[in-house]
Amino acid sequence: MSAPAQLPFSFSDLTAGYVTGRLGSRFTLTTLDGREVLIHLSAATTGQRLRNLGEPYQDVSGQLADLLTPGTQVFVYGPIYPSGTGLFFQADRVVIASGAGGVPPWQQPGWWTRQLTELACFYRRSQFGAGAVDFAEYRTEIHGSGHKTAQHIQETDTLSRLVYGMASAYTLTGNEDFLDVAERGARYLHEHLRFEDPEESTVYWYHGVDVSGPVERKLFASEFGDDYRAIPAYEQIYALVGLAQTYRITGDPVIRQDLEATVRLFETAFHDPRLGGYFSHIDPVTLSPHHDSLGPNRSRKNWNSVGDHAPAYLINLYLATGEDRYRRMLEHTFDMIVTHLPDRSRGAGVFVNERFHADWTPDHDWGWQQNRAVVGHNLKIVWNLMRMHAVLPKREYRQLAEQLAAALPAAGRDGQRGGWYDVLEREAEDGRHAFAWHDRKTWWQQEQAVLAYLILAGSTGQDGYTRHADEAAAFYNAFFLDHDEGGVHFTVLASGIPYLLGNERLKGSHAMAMYHKAELCYLAEVYTRLLIRREPLNLWFKPHGGQGFPGGLLRVAPDLLPPGRVELEYVLIDGAPHDDFDAAAMTVRLPERERRMTVQVRLRPTAPGP
Repeated sequence: MSAPAQLPFSFSDLTAGYVTGRLGSRFTLTTLDGREVLIHLSAATTGQRLRNLGEPYQDVSGQLADLLTPGTQVFVYGPIYPSGTGLFFQADRVVIASGAGGVPPWQQPGWWTRQLTELACFYRRSQFGAGAVDFAEYRTEIHGSGHKTAQHIQETDTLSRLVYGMASAYTLTGNEDFLDVAERGARYLHEHLRFEDPEESTVYWYHGVDVSGPVERKLFASEFGDDYRAIPAYEQIYALVGLAQTYRITGDPVIRQDLEATVRLFETAFHDPRLGGYFSHIDPVTLSPHHDSLGPNRSRKNWNSVGDHAPAYLINLYLATGEDRYRRMLEHTFDMIVTHLPDRSRGAGVFVNERFHADWTPDHDWGWQQNRAVVGHNLKIVWNLMRMHAVLPKREYRQLAEQLAAALPAAGRDGQRGGWYDVLEREAEDGRHAFAWHDRKTWWQQEQAVLAYLILAGSTGQDGYTRHADEAAAFYNAFFLDHDEGGVHFTVLASGIPYLLGNERLKGSHAMAMYHKAELCYLAEVYTRLLIRREPLNLWFKPHGGQGFPGGLLRVAPDLLPPGRVELEYVLIDGAPHDDFDAAAMTVRLPERERRMTVQVRLRPTAPGP
């Protein structure tokens, strides 16, 4: 077979990998998928260190000769020319991600906490300015600069996602202002965006409210195109994301009642008692998943309606209460995933099926999805299966998680540039999964990669998983952080350049709020400190006394972690030592007090790991 023809034109692109050698003005690197590339430096090549949000630009242009040592992880962007010997890579810009043999910056203590603090300040300022917090001023859409658009809708899900981010920021920092935003948001959700059915003892959450007029107008059914005039399960699920995280901190009984009443809605209106799982949509009048008004969403199930319960609210609700009914619901969710989502057909590919008819037959004709894979959903399955495996170790959970984790990098990751792709054709042709539309990369799919491989690394001790987590974290921190305006970019091109068109130029929209980026910071700090680096971690809580939690116990485990790996070292209540706690169970028996108390805990690793 003859060699492929060289490209007859020049172009610019990104290359990522590890330095393998240096000779004068040239150096070699090995890409993430194992190819060797020769890079030429010029007199105009600039160098910088990867930096966190809130940190200044760190120029190292004059130090590249010393920094480009074997093992250094770098990103190189610049023009590529055709030449007689192949392709000529010229470095315009070099980003030093991590030094050879050192601790990567994103693994150092407080990296993710500082990033979350910057994000919380950005969204606090964007929504409410520097003064008092008034959620009547909240808006779904936020420009890339942090200013509000002319839109006057308050969507329930994005508001709840902001609440999640602020609650998580408080947990890692103890900053009372962040908790104030979270609690005010939770109260606003309860007072303005909730519909209660007292006869059924259920709560339903409006899609949102239009506050453009003198009287707010409730938006009962979804206004989003995929779900128009229906009640989608995922909107009800994500209405709870901020409430569950805030309840873990405060034990607010009103929040708990709303959580429990919405879970009853899932069980009475969305659950399939015959074949299991949860339907994706119900009719807003009959609350039936089988009504003709639902059109292509009639009698359907999907990944979101089945699997998203776990990360959005159910794991946090179980962590906060320890109640077996939530563990059983989690088990049902994950049993449905391992039973129905993997493709076991002849010649099955890497990715799971994501949409189904009522009888769990895969639906490969639905809307935009067709027979396509959302890479981040597959990564999210890996991450959450390993979380659940820590509580209920089932062979099927770990087997599917590791099977996907092994196959996904070759199919869904960019081996030349780093980062994870968006939507691909689920079935491969000629060994390649074609892009559904483009090769851009979105922020939330990078989050799923970081967390999936971090928890695998922490649970199994395998260095290959740590490397995948580090490479995903490097790309995210190098290209998604907006150092000019603040926050995180929605999408970047394959080369890492921000994509700033349409809704993807926004920092707040139907699809983006504070949730995924805050979840990444919160759990990456947890997994890195406790499981990877094996270092202690401080957390903060602000309970309304003990009556808000079952048995008067504050449960402080930050996530579903491998058993026996972490324990509670000490507790401070309002700054004073408190000895009434169970170190292994990570529970604190709260004293009987009328006033609220600030509880600071320190967790520490107890074992060297697997």
